[in-house]
Amino acid sequence: MIPERWAEYYLSNAPSLVWLLVANVAAVLVGVKYYVASMPAVNTFAWPLYADSPTAVFVATLSVATLLPNLGRRLRDAPMNLPLAYLHTLAFALLVKYGLWTALALNLRFSLYFPEVWAYFGIILTHLAFVGEAYLIPHYGRTTRGALAFALVVMLLGDFVDYGLSETAGCVLGSPLGRCDIYPPLRYEPGLLLPLLTVATTGVTMLLAVRAFDRYAPATVTRTGTDGSEGR
Repeated sequence: MIPERWAEYYLSNAPSLVWLLVANVAAVLVGVKYYVASMPAVNTFAWPLYADSPTAVFVATLSVATLLPNLGRRLRDAPMNLPLAYLHTLAFALLVKYGLWTALALNLRFSLYFPEVWAYFGIILTHLAFVGEAYLIPHYGRTTRGALAFALVVMLLGDFVDYGLSETAGCVLGSPLGRCDIYPPLRYEPGLLLPLLTVATTGVTMLLAVRAFDRYAPATVTRTGTDGSEGR
Protein backbone atom coordinates (compact mmCIF):
# COMPACT_ATOMS: atom_id res chain seq x y z
CA MET A 1 0.00 0.00 0.00
CA ILE A 2 1.26 3.46 -0.86
CA PRO A 3 1.55 5.69 2.26
CA GLU A 4 -1.39 8.03 2.67
CA ARG A 5 0.81 11.13 2.86
CA TRP A 6 2.27 10.34 -0.57
CA ALA A 7 -1.15 9.80 -2.08
CA GLU A 8 -2.40 13.04 -0.52
CA TYR A 9 0.54 14.98 -1.92
CA TYR A 10 0.34 13.67 -5.47
CA LEU A 11 -3.43 13.55 -5.87
CA SER A 12 -4.57 16.61 -3.92
CA ASN A 13 -2.25 19.14 -5.58
CA ALA A 14 -3.00 20.46 -9.05
CA PRO A 15 0.51 20.25 -10.59
CA SER A 16 1.18 16.64 -9.61
CA LEU A 17 -2.36 15.48 -10.43
CA VAL A 18 -2.23 17.09 -13.87
CA TRP A 19 1.19 15.58 -14.54
CA LEU A 20 -0.17 12.15 -13.62
CA LEU A 21 -3.06 12.61 -16.05
CA VAL A 22 -0.68 13.76 -18.79
CA ALA A 23 1.60 10.78 -18.14
CA ASN A 24 -1.39 8.44 -18.36
CA VAL A 25 -2.54 9.90 -21.66
CA ALA A 26 0.99 9.57 -23.01
CA ALA A 27 1.10 5.96 -21.80
CA VAL A 28 -2.16 5.20 -23.61
CA LEU A 29 -0.76 6.62 -26.86
CA VAL A 30 2.53 4.75 -26.52
CA GLY A 31 0.64 1.57 -25.70
CA VAL A 32 -1.67 1.89 -28.68
CA LYS A 33 1.38 2.29 -30.93
CA TYR A 34 2.43 -1.22 -29.88
CA TYR A 35 -0.87 -2.62 -31.19
CA VAL A 36 -1.63 -0.29 -34.06
CA ALA A 37 -0.04 -2.41 -36.81
CA SER A 38 -2.26 -5.39 -35.99
CA MET A 39 -5.40 -3.56 -34.83
CA PRO A 40 -7.00 -3.29 -38.32
CA ALA A 41 -7.29 -7.10 -38.30
CA VAL A 42 -9.37 -6.96 -35.10
CA ASN A 43 -13.06 -6.05 -34.93
CA THR A 44 -13.28 -2.39 -33.92
CA PHE A 45 -15.54 -3.14 -30.95
CA ALA A 46 -12.97 -5.64 -29.67
CA TRP A 47 -10.09 -3.15 -29.61
CA PRO A 48 -10.45 -2.47 -25.85
CA LEU A 49 -10.16 -6.23 -25.23
CA TYR A 50 -7.19 -6.60 -27.56
CA ALA A 51 -5.19 -3.58 -26.38
CA ASP A 52 -5.30 -4.65 -22.74
CA SER A 53 -2.72 -2.31 -21.23
CA PRO A 54 -3.84 0.90 -22.99
CA THR A 55 -7.41 0.08 -21.92
CA ALA A 56 -6.28 -0.35 -18.30
CA VAL A 57 -4.48 3.00 -18.29
CA PHE A 58 -7.42 4.72 -20.00
CA VAL A 59 -9.85 3.48 -17.34
CA ALA A 60 -7.38 4.55 -14.65
CA THR A 61 -7.18 8.00 -16.24
CA LEU A 62 -10.96 8.33 -15.95
CA SER A 63 -10.72 7.30 -12.30
CA VAL A 64 -7.98 9.81 -11.48
CA ALA A 65 -9.78 12.57 -13.41
CA THR A 66 -12.68 12.37 -10.95
CA LEU A 67 -10.33 14.01 -8.43
CA LEU A 68 -10.13 17.28 -10.35
CA PRO A 69 -13.17 18.79 -8.54
CA ASN A 70 -11.56 17.74 -5.24
CA LEU A 71 -8.30 19.64 -5.64
CA GLY A 72 -7.18 21.28 -2.41
CA ARG A 73 -9.22 18.93 -0.23
CA ARG A 74 -8.39 15.63 1.41
CA LEU A 75 -8.72 12.49 -0.68
CA ARG A 76 -11.23 11.06 1.77
CA ASP A 77 -13.50 13.97 0.84
CA ALA A 78 -13.43 13.08 -2.87
CA PRO A 79 -16.81 12.58 -4.59
CA MET A 80 -18.15 9.07 -4.15
CA ASN A 81 -21.20 7.27 -5.47
CA LEU A 82 -22.09 3.84 -6.80
CA PRO A 83 -20.97 4.39 -10.43
CA LEU A 84 -17.65 5.72 -9.14
CA ALA A 85 -17.24 2.64 -6.96
CA TYR A 86 -17.52 0.52 -10.11
CA LEU A 87 -15.10 2.77 -12.02
CA HIS A 88 -12.45 2.85 -9.28
CA THR A 89 -12.67 -0.90 -8.70
CA LEU A 90 -12.34 -1.69 -12.39
CA ALA A 91 -9.42 0.73 -12.77
CA PHE A 92 -7.58 -0.91 -9.86
CA ALA A 93 -8.24 -4.42 -11.15
CA LEU A 94 -7.15 -3.76 -14.74
CA LEU A 95 -3.98 -1.94 -13.70
CA VAL A 96 -2.93 -4.68 -11.31
CA LYS A 97 -3.83 -7.53 -13.64
CA TYR A 98 -2.09 -6.27 -16.75
CA GLY A 99 0.87 -4.92 -14.81
CA LEU A 100 1.48 -8.36 -13.30
CA TRP A 101 0.50 -10.25 -16.45
CA THR A 102 3.04 -8.43 -18.60
CA ALA A 103 5.91 -9.18 -16.24
CA LEU A 104 4.75 -12.79 -16.07
CA ALA A 105 4.37 -13.19 -19.85
CA LEU A 106 7.81 -11.79 -20.64
CA ASN A 107 9.55 -13.88 -17.98
CA LEU A 108 7.77 -17.05 -19.06
CA ARG A 109 10.03 -17.04 -22.13
CA PHE A 110 12.80 -14.97 -20.60
CA SER A 111 15.41 -15.64 -23.29
CA LEU A 112 13.23 -14.16 -26.05
CA TYR A 113 13.22 -10.71 -24.42
CA PHE A 114 16.22 -10.39 -22.12
CA PRO A 115 18.49 -8.36 -22.20
CA GLU A 116 16.81 -5.91 -24.61
CA VAL A 117 16.57 -2.51 -22.93
CA TRP A 118 13.04 -1.61 -24.00
CA ALA A 119 11.49 -4.95 -24.94
CA TYR A 120 12.38 -6.39 -21.52
CA PHE A 121 13.42 -3.81 -18.93
CA GLY A 122 11.36 -0.92 -20.31
CA ILE A 123 8.15 -2.90 -20.75
CA ILE A 124 8.38 -4.62 -17.37
CA LEU A 125 9.22 -1.48 -15.39
CA THR A 126 6.48 0.61 -17.01
CA HIS A 127 3.91 -2.13 -16.45
CA LEU A 128 4.91 -2.69 -12.84
CA ALA A 129 4.30 1.05 -12.42
CA PHE A 130 0.66 0.18 -13.22
CA VAL A 131 0.53 -1.64 -9.89
CA GLY A 132 1.90 1.40 -8.06
CA GLU A 133 -0.71 3.65 -9.61
CA ALA A 134 -3.42 1.13 -8.81
CA TYR A 135 -2.63 1.40 -5.12
CA LEU A 136 -3.28 5.14 -5.21
CA ILE A 137 -6.93 4.43 -6.03
CA PRO A 138 -8.03 2.93 -2.67
CA HIS A 139 -7.00 6.20 -1.02
CA TYR A 140 -9.94 7.96 -2.66
CA GLY A 141 -12.14 5.14 -3.95
CA ARG A 142 -14.44 2.58 -2.36
CA THR A 143 -15.89 -0.66 -3.65
CA THR A 144 -18.97 -2.84 -3.30
CA ARG A 145 -19.67 -6.52 -3.86
CA GLY A 146 -21.32 -5.61 -7.13
CA ALA A 147 -18.29 -3.59 -8.25
CA LEU A 148 -15.95 -6.45 -7.38
CA ALA A 149 -18.15 -8.92 -9.25
CA PHE A 150 -18.27 -6.57 -12.25
CA ALA A 151 -14.47 -6.28 -12.34
CA LEU A 152 -14.15 -10.06 -12.10
CA VAL A 153 -16.57 -10.60 -14.99
CA VAL A 154 -14.75 -8.04 -17.16
CA MET A 155 -11.39 -9.70 -16.54
CA LEU A 156 -12.67 -13.23 -17.10
CA LEU A 157 -14.35 -12.06 -20.30
CA GLY A 158 -11.00 -10.70 -21.42
CA ASP A 159 -9.32 -14.01 -20.59
CA PHE A 160 -11.94 -15.96 -22.55
CA VAL A 161 -11.74 -13.67 -25.56
CA ASP A 162 -7.94 -13.76 -25.53
CA TYR A 163 -7.55 -17.53 -25.41
CA GLY A 164 -10.86 -19.38 -25.63
CA LEU A 165 -13.33 -17.68 -27.95
CA SER A 166 -11.66 -18.89 -31.11
CA GLU A 167 -12.15 -22.50 -30.03
CA THR A 168 -15.93 -22.06 -30.10
CA ALA A 169 -16.57 -19.19 -32.52
CA GLY A 170 -13.51 -19.07 -34.76
CA CYS A 171 -12.20 -15.70 -35.91
CA VAL A 172 -15.39 -13.82 -35.04
CA LEU A 173 -13.41 -10.91 -33.54
CA GLY A 174 -10.73 -10.88 -36.21
CA SER A 175 -7.35 -12.46 -36.77
CA PRO A 176 -4.45 -10.30 -35.56
CA LEU A 177 -1.06 -11.59 -36.69
CA GLY A 178 -2.75 -14.47 -38.50
CA ARG A 179 -4.39 -16.02 -35.42
CA CYS A 180 -7.97 -16.04 -34.15
CA ASP A 181 -7.07 -15.50 -30.48
CA ILE A 182 -6.70 -11.82 -29.62
CA TYR A 183 -4.17 -11.95 -26.78
CA PRO A 184 -1.50 -9.22 -27.00
CA PRO A 185 1.38 -9.66 -29.47
CA LEU A 186 4.02 -12.03 -28.08
CA ARG A 187 7.21 -13.56 -29.45
CA TYR A 188 6.00 -17.08 -28.68
CA GLU A 189 2.88 -19.22 -28.73
CA PRO A 190 1.13 -19.12 -25.32
CA GLY A 191 0.34 -22.84 -25.26
CA LEU A 192 -1.67 -23.94 -22.22
CA LEU A 193 0.50 -22.54 -19.43
CA LEU A 194 0.07 -18.82 -20.16
CA PRO A 195 -3.76 -18.96 -20.31
CA LEU A 196 -3.82 -20.83 -16.99
CA LEU A 197 -1.47 -18.31 -15.42
CA THR A 198 -3.59 -15.48 -16.85
CA VAL A 199 -6.70 -16.78 -15.11
CA ALA A 200 -4.65 -17.24 -11.93
CA THR A 201 -3.54 -13.60 -12.23
CA THR A 202 -7.21 -12.61 -12.41
CA GLY A 203 -7.82 -14.47 -9.15
CA VAL A 204 -4.84 -12.87 -7.43
CA THR A 205 -5.98 -9.45 -8.63
CA MET A 206 -9.41 -9.95 -7.11
CA LEU A 207 -7.91 -10.97 -3.76
CA LEU A 208 -5.77 -7.83 -3.78
CA ALA A 209 -8.80 -5.67 -4.64
CA VAL A 210 -10.84 -7.14 -1.79
CA ARG A 211 -8.03 -6.38 0.64
CA ALA A 212 -7.17 -2.93 -0.72
CA PHE A 213 -10.56 -1.19 -0.75
CA ASP A 214 -12.86 -0.01 1.97
CA ARG A 215 -16.52 -0.74 1.31
CA TYR A 216 -18.88 1.89 -0.02
CA ALA A 217 -22.20 2.21 1.78
CA PRO A 218 -24.60 4.77 0.26
CA ALA A 219 -25.88 7.22 2.83
CA THR A 220 -29.46 6.66 3.91
CA VAL A 221 -31.61 9.66 3.17
CA THR A 222 -33.57 10.97 6.15
CA ARG A 223 -36.94 12.56 5.37
CA THR A 224 -38.91 14.82 7.69
CA GLY A 225 -42.64 14.17 7.88
CA THR A 226 -45.32 16.84 7.89
CA ASP A 227 -45.66 16.43 11.64
CA GLY A 228 -41.97 17.13 12.15
CA SER A 229 -41.06 13.50 12.81
CA GLU A 230 -38.14 11.91 10.97
CA GLY A 231 -38.43 8.81 8.86
CA ARG A 232 -36.26 6.82 6.47
